[in-house]
Amino acid sequence: MRNESKVPFPESELIRLCRRPVAPGVSRLARLTLLDWFGCVLAARYAPVARAMARTIHAHNEDILRLALTSIDTDAQTAALALGTLGNVLEMDDLHRASILHPGDAICAAGLATALRQPVSGPELLSAITRGYDVAIRVGVAAAAGGYTPFYNSSTCGVFGAAITCADLAGLDAEGMADALGQAGMQAAGIWQCRLEPTFSKQLATAHAARAGVFAAELAAAGFPGARAILTGEMGFFASYYPEADQSALTVPRAWAITEMSFKPYPACRHTHSAISAMLDLREEGMDGAVERIDIHTHSAALEFCDQPHPTNPNAARFSLQHAVATAALRGAPAISDFEGDALNNPDIEVLRACIHVHIDDVIDAAFPRDYGARIVVRMQDGTRIERACPAAWGDPENPMRDADLVAKFHANASHGGLSLRAADTLVHAIMDLPDAINMSALRAALNDAFSPEPEFE
Repeated sequence: MRNESKVPFPESELIRLCRRPVAPGVSRLARLTLLDWFGCVLAARYAPVARAMARTIHAHNEDILRLALTSIDTDAQTAALALGTLGNVLEMDDLHRASILHPGDAICAAGLATALRQPVSGPELLSAITRGYDVAIRVGVAAAAGGYTPFYNSSTCGVFGAAITCADLAGLDAEGMADALGQAGMQAAGIWQCRLEPTFSKQLATAHAARAGVFAAELAAAGFPGARAILTGEMGFFASYYPEADQSALTVPRAWAITEMSFKPYPACRHTHSAISAMLDLREEGMDGAVERIDIHTHSAALEFCDQPHPTNPNAARFSLQHAVATAALRGAPAISDFEGDALNNPDIEVLRACIHVHIDDVIDAAFPRDYGARIVVRMQDGTRIERACPAAWGDPENPMRDADLVAKFHANASHGGLSLRAADTLVHAIMDLPDAINMSALRAALNDAFSPEPEFE
């Protein structure tokens, strides 16, 4: 039998912090996080990457969600792999700015896959997700101290949160959580080369992180010891992956990190959202006449990721400041269809994209990654000049989406994924009622109704 506490500081303090009680108000926020992530998953249900992963895991009729959500024959690791594939496909997944991390892609996937296969209550699931977010984001804030690195934080840091979520659902104590954290670190993976080429590897990274989180917790529950200094040791995660990390961020006293999330109302890279918001404000105020030139001033990472004046496919369009802002100017709030098909070759949008120029603003750049702001200057052909700055896009904590906005986003995404209004509404109620749910029965029933003609979960 192991001694009661062999976990070294700061890992021991990190685990202590994540094990503190979760207040009901925070759990109610966590249900919105789960709802938002699940809507993103639904919207990507029939995407090419979903079908490719479905073939890989032998899903009947290439229906990856039915396999993950309604089949008693599917184990939690496989379900997490399936669900973790879809959250980031359409670029609508939540974001924590300071950690440059989309935690839901791995954590919600692992948590839901596990909860559907264990006797847990709604509050237990929401508390576990909250704890997972806290650990992943603390690790991510430390890792992102110097901005972007070659590693993809959503997977490399997200795996730690996924492991803690699943360990909490399994009822593991602090020692068991330490084992899960250690095994998660051994599986941390994901590098940014995937964004420089046309691959599905970004989705693989979050899918792997979700599955690895489940596996790490299962190993810990089985008595599989993990490294206690996996994060801060001399050959640990930070030394190996993020040598410039600010390790003090691991244990800084703070509110639950899930309260700091940004939600994405538009299906485009988050680096475009402040520019979209600024353009929508200008459009609402009225832009009379023909546009001669639009200048976008923003942070350097936005240009590194999203300076694509001539996108030729949906993924490139979702990472194009020029396309996103031109769409906002001409059509209003961008929808999924605005980044697909004929929208990419729309003559009016093509003309306006050519008028858009992007620049680094030193003040905005200095605030990154704490803030992802943008400023837009529009010059009309009659010489009129109008300008709008947006330090916080709609969906940021400083400019939040309301509960009703997030529900509306879920319905739009569910419709895109082929769900009926009735099925989507049933899912909304099941997820929103989780704070009072004594078990997963209502959510299982809603999932069976949505995805399986012959329910398998009982």
